[in-house]
Amino acid sequence: MSGRARLTLAAWGATLMAAGALLPLVKPATWIFTAAFVLALVSGVGTLARRVPLARSLTLLAQAVVVLLALTLFFAREQAILWLIPGPQALAYASELFRAGVEDVGRYAIPAPDTAGIRLMLVGGVVAIGLLVDALAVTFRRAAPAGLPLLALYSVAAGLSGGGAGWLWFLLAASGYLLLLLAEGRDRLSQWGRVFGGAQRSGRPGSSVASGGPSFAPVRTGRRIGVVAMGVAMVVPLALPGLSGGLFGGSGGAGGAGGGKGGTVSAVNPLVSLQENLRQPEDREVLRYRTNARDTSGLYLRLVALDQFDGASWKSSVRPIEDVPKQLPWPQGLAQSVRITEVTSNFVASDAYEQKWLPMPYPAGRVDIGGSWRFEPAGRMIVGDNDQTTRGARYQVSSLDVQPSSAQLAAAGPAPEKLRAEYTKVPESLPADVKATALDVTKGARNDYERAVKLQDWFAEDGGFRYDVEVGSGTGAQAISRFLKEKEGFCVHFSFSMAAMARSLGIPARVAVGFMPGTTQTDGSVSVGIRDAHAWPELYFEGAGWTRFEPTPSRGSTPAYTRTNTPSGTATGPAQPQQSASAQPSAAPSASESCTPQMRRLGDCGPDAAVAGAESDGSGPDPLRVVLISLGVLVVLALPFLPMLWRTRVRGRRLGSDGARAPEDLAARTLAVWREINDTAWDYGVEPDESRTPRKTAARIVRLGELRGEPADAVHRVAQAVEEVLYSPRPRPATGLAEEAVRIRAGFHASADRKARLRARLAPRSAVRLRWAAAERWSSVTTAWSLRRHTLVSRVTAPFRRTSREAR
Repeated sequence: MSGRARLTLAAWGATLMAAGALLPLVKPATWIFTAAFVLALVSGVGTLARRVPLARSLTLLAQAVVVLLALTLFFAREQAILWLIPGPQALAYASELFRAGVEDVGRYAIPAPDTAGIRLMLVGGVVAIGLLVDALAVTFRRAAPAGLPLLALYSVAAGLSGGGAGWLWFLLAASGYLLLLLAEGRDRLSQWGRVFGGAQRSGRPGSSVASGGPSFAPVRTGRRIGVVAMGVAMVVPLALPGLSGGLFGGSGGAGGAGGGKGGTVSAVNPLVSLQENLRQPEDREVLRYRTNARDTSGLYLRLVALDQFDGASWKSSVRPIEDVPKQLPWPQGLAQSVRITEVTSNFVASDAYEQKWLPMPYPAGRVDIGGSWRFEPAGRMIVGDNDQTTRGARYQVSSLDVQPSSAQLAAAGPAPEKLRAEYTKVPESLPADVKATALDVTKGARNDYERAVKLQDWFAEDGGFRYDVEVGSGTGAQAISRFLKEKEGFCVHFSFSMAAMARSLGIPARVAVGFMPGTTQTDGSVSVGIRDAHAWPELYFEGAGWTRFEPTPSRGSTPAYTRTNTPSGTATGPAQPQQSASAQPSAAPSASESCTPQMRRLGDCGPDAAVAGAESDGSGPDPLRVVLISLGVLVVLALPFLPMLWRTRVRGRRLGSDGARAPEDLAARTLAVWREINDTAWDYGVEPDESRTPRKTAARIVRLGELRGEPADAVHRVAQAVEEVLYSPRPRPATGLAEEAVRIRAGFHASADRKARLRARLAPRSAVRLRWAAAERWSSVTTAWSLRRHTLVSRVTAPFRRTSREAR
């Protein structure tokens, strides 16, 4: 292979290895196959243009034209001329697709769904970087500056992931760059001539054998320098002060700047501004999200759990916090028998919304977010560390939609004693009428579930309570007693009172503060306004865990497990829904009426559209795309087994029929078996030495391979047969040579350890002959092509040269 061809392959591989850092940003990551194919086209066109040869500017122009045609074919073929040539319609569609991709990048958290716009941005960006790398490293022969676009590609991935692209991706990108530098260095050294005396590869036909290693000395030196440089690049930042948050620092998705576990979340009351939020004259947006949940009426966004009631207020206990785990622990008390549905939601917080607690559905199972965030296990809360807030945050939450049945809640066993003791505490200052009222309301209930439902229904429907945000927001024990008498208040009064009454009845209870699900928009996203702020009680039932109830009238949605009928699924409105009909989702056009084919491709067609990797148009995957992806996966999976498959095929061909009659056939059969025995010894660590006679080679194989008994005798018998066909004028036919080779291979297998056996089977050393043969084939093809091209050019230019001589 020529040096320029090696550089081309290295530039292609280095670009894809640097692009690997983008893979975690989008799921599924099938876009990388499209980018690899287009990059291969760019490299191929560049190779052909440089062999013509064309001027460097024309080479770049040809590659740019190929990029434009390929991107048109993949992303705008329906609007293009003949599916390939970009016209005005194709360019306008591509521009709109790119704009939609920019919006999707700002809308979704990582990993974002693979929308057409995001795919165009990823493929186009990687191909542009690859074109630049190919131009610098191959066309202009400057591999070192090509590291700048590769670094830019990795930096984009690291920046989008909050600095957490991962050290494995860094190593992959760095290895690609070193591979490019080594390819250039080898090409430059090859142009100097044989300056360094290096040992040639042993065992290669036609080469003299030396005792050195399998690589040329300059190449080995370059590899060692590259490995040392990479090691220094990774180790030095760890030793320098102030750089501990660099390459091997936290991913940005968990933990604060202090790193490690430990710390506490302080007992700050989050209710200071809740009433003011509900009184806002304008319902400004604080969050927007997309979800694959079919019904968002129960998708409450929980900020914090208030589990401590001291008689003056409800607040969060002071508890230890830790780094956010990749997978949050299973919810406490939730049994496997309870029906659950996994829901994935992508959130974008407003720049004007600053809160130290992260709004998310309960119970969350996985949270992907950048920044300094910590996890409080008891309340399953994500809290900001070191002044980290939700301002402008983009994140993804995988949560569980827990759907216990009424029978399961009614049959719930007693809560664990430690949990029951903590979450049934009530202050001594709690007025006696609070428990008396609770007992009166729940009269006739047979279990804690029926008591909880009676309390909820009494507040929401039967007790004559009225929702009013103008009532004072007292939260102490006396405020609860006063609320039960006056029966006017807002969500704080209802949730606190029900939780206190449940505790007085021995039911573990706490109060959750956050947001109602919000209002579905015409584009399928859900908008959460400041007036969607809410508080609700959570009661514990063994088997179902912490369970939401809704005692506040005209707010939120009553859980299905507390009603005999199924929920209507209506979305929540503002604080006073009767005055704002526009908040009702029924007034919005349906997805089928407002969704155009272009919007469907972009994933903007409602909650059933492509969110978190779901399909958007309902038409199923493209069969051609599935076939191409499947073939690509099969090729990738088969690559490690190619040496083993090649050796198996070669072995079968060499040890075929053993009935040759003609002398030339006899010699060919015997020598083929002898080559197989030498390659078998090579596979088990005995490198071939073609400078020795067959007899000395046999002795060397037996000695180094530590063969004993029949396998050793078989080697000598085959060596004798080889000498017979090489030197005897009338060679006697030898039979059973294939069986002898099988016997020798079994001897090597028996004397080798497990590691050597696996190496010989899965990665045989003699498979390097395949690369040598390919290199020789390529060299012969390029030589023939050069001669043919020279002849063709000479024939074409001959008349012009003749005319020029005649003119003189």
